[in-house]
Amino acid sequence: MANGTWKIARRGNTQLPLVIVLALAVALVLLGRAQANLFDRARTVIIDRLQPVLVVAHAPVTQFDRWIGSINELFAVYRENLQLKDENARLKQWHNVAVVMQDRVKRYQLLLHAVPDPDVHSVLSQVIGRANRPFLQTMILDAGAANSAKPGEAVVDARGMIGRVYLTGQHTSWVILLTDLNSRIPVTVAPGNHQAIMVGDNTAMPTLDTMSQTVTLHAGDQVVSSGDGGLLPPGLPIGTVVGQAGQYRVALLADGASAQDVEILAFRRPPEELPADVQNQLPAVAAGLKPAAPPPPAPADAPVLPAQAAAARGTSTKPAAPKVTKPAPDVTAAAQQAAPGTSETPADGADQDR
Repeated sequence: MANGTWKIARRGNTQLPLVIVLALAVALVLLGRAQANLFDRARTVIIDRLQPVLVVAHAPVTQFDRWIGSINELFAVYRENLQLKDENARLKQWHNVAVVMQDRVKRYQLLLHAVPDPDVHSVLSQVIGRANRPFLQTMILDAGAANSAKPGEAVVDARGMIGRVYLTGQHTSWVILLTDLNSRIPVTVAPGNHQAIMVGDNTAMPTLDTMSQTVTLHAGDQVVSSGDGGLLPPGLPIGTVVGQAGQYRVALLADGASAQDVEILAFRRPPEELPADVQNQLPAVAAGLKPAAPPPPAPADAPVLPAQAAAARGTSTKPAAPKVTKPAPDVTAAAQQAAPGTSETPADGADQDR
C-alpha cells in the first residue's frame, strides 16, 4: 500500500506541473492578444533601468571603433599628404614657368607697343538661392545694382566660370547657369584656337557647336571664353572637351549646384568715339606738329620775276643751251673752181639735168 501511495503521488507530481505550464501558456497568449503593447512597455522599462549599465558596457566598444577608425584615417591622410606634395611640386614648376612667360609677354608687349588688356573689376557675393526648373537653371546672388552688378557680366568661382547675370535688382542678381537651355556663349578651344559656341541643354555637360565643319577636336582640349562681343573677358576657364555619342561636350570645371562664394566680373570696353573732324586726325596733327601755312598771295602791282612766272607756268628757269647750226655750202665758190677747167662742165650739168 505504501508502494501504491508512492506511485499515486509520483503520478500526481508528474502531471501537476504540465497542467500548470499549459494554463500559464494559454493565459500568456490571451494576455498578449488582449494587450499587445504590454510587453513593449515592459521591455522599455527594463531598458531604462539598465541604461547606465549599457552605457558603461558600450563605452569600450565605441572607443575601440574610434581607435580603429583613427588608424584608417591616419593612413588615408598619409596617402593624401603624399599626393598633395607631388601636386604641390608640379604646381610650383608650372608657377615658375608662368612667371617667366608673363615677364616675356610683358616685354614683347612693350616692344610691339601692344594695347594693354582692359582692367577687370570683381564684386564678391554669396549664393542665397537656387532654382532648378525643367527649363530654367538659375541661382540668386546677394549683390545687385547697388554693388555695380549689371546684366551680361560673367560669374566665376575659384574653379572657373559658372554663368552670366541676366537680371539685376537693387540688392540681388539672377544668374543663368552655363548648363541652362538658354545659355549660349562664344568659346575658344585650345590648342588650335578653334572658335565655337557652347550651348546648354539642361544636362551636366553643355554641347559645342564649332564654327567650321572641318575642325577636329580631341578629348582633353581646354575650353575658355573667347571674349567675342565684348561682354565676357577672354581667357576665363570653363572646362575640357569630352567626346560623347559622336558629339563634342564640355565637362565644366565649376559646379553651380555646390558653389557658395562667387565673383561678378565687371568687364566693359569703352565705346570708341568717331572723330568729329578728319583734319584733326592727320599724322602731323596727332604728333603735335602744325601744318605748314600756304605762302601769302603777291600784290597785283608787284613786278613778276622770271622765276615766279616760270613757277606759275610749271616750267624751269634754267637758261637754254645755245643752238649750233651748220653753215650752208657756198655754191658760187664751187662754180668758180669748176670754170677754169674744161668747157664741158655745163654740158655735163645739162646731161645730169636730163
